[in-house]
Amino acid sequence: MANYVELDGMRTWYDEQGAGEPLVLLHPGGVGVDSRAFGPNLKALASHFHVFLPERRGHGHTPDADGPYTYELMAEDTIHFLEQVVGGPVRLLGVSDGAVVALLVAHKRPDLVQRLICAAGPFHRSGWVASAIEPGLETPEFLIISYGEVSPDGKEHFRVVEKKLDQMHALGPTLTKDDLGSIRCRTLVMVSDDDEVPLEHAVDFYRAVPDGELAVVPGTSHGLLVEKPDLCNKILVDFMTLDPIATFAPIRRA
Repeated sequence: MANYVELDGMRTWYDEQGAGEPLVLLHPGGVGVDSRAFGPNLKALASHFHVFLPERRGHGHTPDADGPYTYELMAEDTIHFLEQVVGGPVRLLGVSDGAVVALLVAHKRPDLVQRLICAAGPFHRSGWVASAIEPGLETPEFLIISYGEVSPDGKEHFRVVEKKLDQMHALGPTLTKDDLGSIRCRTLVMVSDDDEVPLEHAVDFYRAVPDGELAVVPGTSHGLLVEKPDLCNKILVDFMTLDPIATFAPIRRA
């Protein structure tokens, strides 16, 4: 069921499916990228949860707004969504740019996040492979078409959004390992073995979160949830529904 909601003046589109405890999915970023990115995962997740799929400003069906983009601003939009639409704490899954936004929400408002999955996203801008966020890269035509299919601003507006996203990536995120130490909820850092977020950064991320877990999906890239959906869906659902097991030979968790 698709809806629009006014969030502190930001007209935001969202979909919702399934029933049960709330799970909010934060899609990857970029021109032509929106909640449709969760197509291969939605059925599996909605069979366990009441899934909400908000689309951030300038993405998907949500219009652009005046002014620059920042991860912090998108986190504030998401906080408004959790308070106004969901009405309480949630399980939160973010992918790529959405992972950064999800992490910032957990950092700013720990009372709103029960469990957190950050897939293919860094905690600091230095955690991107440089070529992934290099400004001025030509947007593939299929993404421009995808943008035009649903954007209320029209296909040609993609260049405005593209420039704002380039600026956002140049400036953030800027969280530190000390910041990650304040994350209270159980957190899964999920990455591919050939990602735009290097494994070394993902390991630093995982180690800095007090109640962190790490999943490396083999044989995938930055599109891991689409490339191996069955494996990824199993990891996502298990983490969101099951309690931690007692391990036989813990070291970090001893």
